[in-house]
Amino acid sequence: MTICLSLIRTYAVFLPVVMAGLVLCDSAFGQTKPRARDLGIPLDGTPGSFNAITDVAGVEVGYTTLVSGEGRRVVGQGPVRTGVTAILPRGRATLEPVFAAFFAGNGNGDMTGTHWVEESGVLETPIMITNTLSVGVVRDAVVGWMVKRGVPGPFWYPVVAETSDGRLNDMKGQHVKTEHVTQALESAHGGHIDEGNVGGGTGMNCHGFKGGTGTASRKLPSEEGSYVVGVLAQCNYGTRSQLRIAGIPVGREIEGYEPCFAQRTDPPVRGADGQPLPVCEEKTKSATLRKEPEQGSIIVVVATDAPLTPDQLKRVARRVSLGMGRMGTIHGNGSGDIFVAFSTANRGADWGNSEHGRPLLPPPSVARLTSGAMEPIFTATVEATEEAIINAMVAAETMTGADYWRSYAIPHDQLRAVLRRHGRLIEAR
Repeated sequence: MTICLSLIRTYAVFLPVVMAGLVLCDSAFGQTKPRARDLGIPLDGTPGSFNAITDVAGVEVGYTTLVSGEGRRVVGQGPVRTGVTAILPRGRATLEPVFAAFFAGNGNGDMTGTHWVEESGVLETPIMITNTLSVGVVRDAVVGWMVKRGVPGPFWYPVVAETSDGRLNDMKGQHVKTEHVTQALESAHGGHIDEGNVGGGTGMNCHGFKGGTGTASRKLPSEEGSYVVGVLAQCNYGTRSQLRIAGIPVGREIEGYEPCFAQRTDPPVRGADGQPLPVCEEKTKSATLRKEPEQGSIIVVVATDAPLTPDQLKRVARRVSLGMGRMGTIHGNGSGDIFVAFSTANRGADWGNSEHGRPLLPPPSVARLTSGAMEPIFTATVEATEEAIINAMVAAETMTGADYWRSYAIPHDQLRAVLRRHGRLIEAR
């Protein structure tokens, strides 16, 4: 099995916890892939320095990516195409809580710890994203990591979210282990972060193409407060016929590249309509796309340094749906579209369950934007959500996984050609 750690520091500290037979991927170091803007896709707003959630000062992101095996699915053995993503609101240097809120565009999914976030407006743990059947082990591993770090408080409710990678990954084999969670947490860093087939997004599919992890940010002008809004998305939702980029239904105009099996299996794997799914080399061009129900999910994390209280962060989290709407989503019945937003401002305002031993009075001072000043934050959230999803798809690479199922990356050349045909491509000078 291959483990890829996204790091900017030396990885020697992790070698004792890496299991025998596992190796580190060189591609995770200094990896650069094209992003939406590199392809000439027109996008609104001004991004931050990295165009990433890490443009919000203090936020750190870490990944563990697990890829091994090929061929028929054998539960407990593989093939493995999965991982873990860790988002630390204030970085590993401090796990001091932040104000937060969550919202579900459609609730056919899971995000643990949200009852307390809803009740108190406080987030006291890292945010983790993985596959549907590894939520439990990730949650328990976060608790163990916090205990070892001596984080104050009698208990915590880790926020762990999921999307299903069951097409490409032996998800029922539960290949994510405690050490993988620890690696993601300990590898977290600021600055540039990788996108595409990394972390929890490794085995995900989005709008009929290979999906994964994507990020983007917006920097507001000085007259609007100079605040930063950053988004990270684990994209695993939507149908190809719905896909819109720059307002154009590109999913309907791109030819070929529909998911298929790299080789025939016996018995054949069948789709939701009961029909055998196509073998790649036997596919023929069709004027109509194969209809597949919306059965995926998306997790979106919004970070900002704007001074927002939990009720305002709830309003921000709701705006993620509008960013997704630009991509063509309907929040389908089978989708778990769950979003969490937090603010790094108002440090020390509320320690939640971790306040043991701290003075309760006098009450802290809390800064809060007026309602009228929220609109630029809403706009930034919508724009960054849209771009983060596109970045996830643009960075993703074609992957063949369990039972030879192949998910194709969106073809950059065809995408550019479609946008050019509609006058929506920014041509390189």
